[in-house]
Amino acid sequence: MPQWRMAEPVDFVLNEGEQLAIVGPNGGGKSMFVDMLTGRHPLFPQMVSYDFADDESKLVSDHLKYITFRDTYGGDNDRTYFLQQRWNQMEIDQQTPTAGSMLEEHFLLSGKDTKERRAMQQRIYRLFNMDYLLDKYIILLSSGELRKLKLAIALFAQPSVLILDNPFIGLDAPTREQLRLLLEQLSNEHILQLILVFSKTDDIPHFITHVVEVYRMKVGSKMTLDEYLTHKPASPSHVLSSDRRNAILHLKEKENNYSTDEIVRMNQVTIRYGNRTILNNLDWTVRNGERWALSGCNGSGKSTLLSLVCADNPQAYACDLTLFGHPRGSGESIWEIKKHIGYVSPEMHRSYQRDMPAIRIVASGLKDSVGLYVKPDESEYEQCRWWMDIFGIGHLADHTFLKLSSGEQRLVLLARAFVKDPELLILDEPLHGLDDYNRRMVKDIIEAFCERPNKTLIMVTHYQDELPACITHHLNLSVQLSSTLNSET
Repeated sequence: MPQWRMAEPVDFVLNEGEQLAIVGPNGGGKSMFVDMLTGRHPLFPQMVSYDFADDESKLVSDHLKYITFRDTYGGDNDRTYFLQQRWNQMEIDQQTPTAGSMLEEHFLLSGKDTKERRAMQQRIYRLFNMDYLLDKYIILLSSGELRKLKLAIALFAQPSVLILDNPFIGLDAPTREQLRLLLEQLSNEHILQLILVFSKTDDIPHFITHVVEVYRMKVGSKMTLDEYLTHKPASPSHVLSSDRRNAILHLKEKENNYSTDEIVRMNQVTIRYGNRTILNNLDWTVRNGERWALSGCNGSGKSTLLSLVCADNPQAYACDLTLFGHPRGSGESIWEIKKHIGYVSPEMHRSYQRDMPAIRIVASGLKDSVGLYVKPDESEYEQCRWWMDIFGIGHLADHTFLKLSSGEQRLVLLARAFVKDPELLILDEPLHGLDDYNRRMVKDIIEAFCERPNKTLIMVTHYQDELPACITHHLNLSVQLSSTLNSET
């Protein structure tokens, strides 16, 4: 089975007490290696052996728990998921679970209901500040809240080894620190052994004892964390070639551009779901050429705010909202608005479930659809290939989306956002799952793109170092039923 084969045979031992980080570039084979460790791929008998001496009565699957990149974007219910589902109250019915009911169900399934386990459950809720979301419907959770949910469910099972793919992405800074402290404490108490998979190597916590680098489908030798950090190359200041940068800067201006002074204007915008207020009396204006960083803790309403701008949220019609100089509900169609917006988000990543060629995913950005229902002409495909080359994924054009690594998938979706050369670029956590090189490359591309006239940017990230140098303004949202506005040049 070539699709399950590494470039060379793998020799690896994880010893008791070792806390492991697996690192490597996007598409290098990290997930394939983990799939081998967890027995996901059928290998010859006895090629992988396990020794959980503390309790041999449990199955290997009880000892080993793996939270994948896809799991933290939704996982189980993705087959019925669609892009606008999170903001559509009509999708909520009596069968829709709340976060609290799902957590309680998994808690009871994972072990006996004892005082000790209940204390552990409440401790996890406190550390992750989860009390406020227990009554929130699952489909309304943000990507960061979904990650908290999945982590809590995995910890309820009290596995011997917990494998986490990019454990800190999607989490706000306080939650990242809470998770780091929790994992460190569990590992120090010998309650849990960890295997953490990282694309962003700056995230490796200090309690990690050993590192394995997976590169070009080869598993390197295990080394100590100190050895790895000593030989780790410094991150480059820029990686985009001058030829590609100049190609972006000198792109021919497209026809029928929107060119207005105000791109977005919101006046006293309030969004509620039941008794829960997400945005409260928000005033916000984005002018042509401004580059905004949108921040706030998990669940503060960042993606909800962007869903109003992208015409994905039905409540937009009840709001005093103007886009490109046109008040919502004044006769303009959703599709006319979307023609001028390039967009990528965790919700979009989650909604692509068809295993179609990557170039068709990029082409869907020209049609503003999830999936491709109108055949592009050759000039449009050429446009797609151009942007795929800019993002360094031209060689993946004919590879199917679901067989790419999570980082490669994110680059495909970024090319989709840029492919129509939009006037407004909306990037919600765009660097999720990208390795250090690709993170720097995408920042370079954003900076070059925004140097052009009539280009406006709104970007969400929980990492300040991910913001491109072109950012001019900041908007910070608070979860306490209000929002605060900061502008700086």
